[in-house]
Amino acid sequence: TGIYDELLASIKAIDLEAFRLLGRFEIKALWRKVNGTFLLVLLAGLATAWISLAKFMIYLLKNYQIPTWSFFFGLIVISALLVFREIRKWDIGRVAATLAGTVAAYALTLLAPTSTPDSLWFVFVAGSIAICAMILPGISGAFILLLLGKYEFIMTEIFVHYNVAVLLTFAAGCTLGLLGFSHVLTWVLKHYHDLTVATLAGFMIGFLNKIWPWRQVLAYYTNSKGEQTVAFDQSVLPGQYMAATGQNPQVLQSILFAALGVLLVVALEKVAASLKSK
Repeated sequence: TGIYDELLASIKAIDLEAFRLLGRFEIKALWRKVNGTFLLVLLAGLATAWISLAKFMIYLLKNYQIPTWSFFFGLIVISALLVFREIRKWDIGRVAATLAGTVAAYALTLLAPTSTPDSLWFVFVAGSIAICAMILPGISGAFILLLLGKYEFIMTEIFVHYNVAVLLTFAAGCTLGLLGFSHVLTWVLKHYHDLTVATLAGFMIGFLNKIWPWRQVLAYYTNSKGEQTVAFDQSVLPGQYMAATGQNPQVLQSILFAALGVLLVVALEKVAASLKSK
């Protein structure tokens, strides 16, 4: 939608000077500095989608898993191609950056969740890392928490046990990670724009492995509700999926829903370009 640079700049603006303005209750100056209207509207949009679509998405993933993941697969594929358009000039370095990002992201998708301490210091570290993933295209912060072995623990402690210490520690880690990483990402985009964009696009391609529609479960774990949940799985071909599960791979539906995802992103990009030109 063309707001990525503005998002990073707005987050970067939340610095010591912003906190000084807050301490002096200079709210108007603070609001202008951090681009408050932009951040408020963006957060309102996120909250609206979360509240209105979360249960619907859970229903779709439970009952229409293959078409839903196919739709997301199409979304990410076309989004990666649009990101590639931001690269002004191709050379061997940019190709290498793309390959490095792709390999690194793909390798992450192959990792199994690990066992890590439940101490507050590690909750802080997990929050710092996960929030960095959330502002990188194609990478899920929740997936990073799963790899760190902290997704179930943090969600249970915050939303089931209402553990204030865990909530505040996790929030502090997210805040520090977001503010710090936004500076780093802004700097590298300014000084090494094409290499950074090529690497980010590579991340998106590499993480396609995680949303491949046909997956074979290799291991389960029992969540806090006593339900069996997928701990580790792998991508397989439609024929292998049918042989392993006995279920219809729904290849035609997958192609159609992936195409729908592509068309949606193209339409959104056209609308965003039109609005920016006005």
